Amino acid sequence: MRVLADSTVSGAFSLTEFAGTAQGAWTVPHLHRGFEESFFVLDGEFTFTVGGEPVIAGPGTYVLVPRDTAHTITAGPGGGRFLTLMVPGGLEEMFIELGELPPNAITDPVARKAVSARYDSIPV
Repeated sequence: MRVLADSTVSGAFSLTEFAGTAQGAWTVPHLHRGFEESFFVLDGEFTFTVGGEPVIAGPGTYVLVPRDTAHTITAGPGGGRFLTLMVPGGLEEMFIELGELPPNAITDPVARKAVSARYDSIPV
């Protein structure tokens, strides 16, 4: 995970790059009440399930997740890389904290809930 824009842009947005080689779930089902989150796939193939609807996304695909909408991210074979834009910003602090956990903790509901409780990321 690499933060490209954070609170230095007055909290208007945050932009983060995620990359990995793992196939399978990259998140637990969750939603955000206070912001929109969107994704732009750079490499690989992902399935973004947004409000119960799967969106197959390859390089160049943009996916918008409105506020209060449950979503998950699942990587295809070989993983991949995408950008995440959050408006307004602030959630990058949670990503940093999750990045300090042991491998695969982001998909562990117990570990994820403990961290998410401090941020606007609500497991569903």
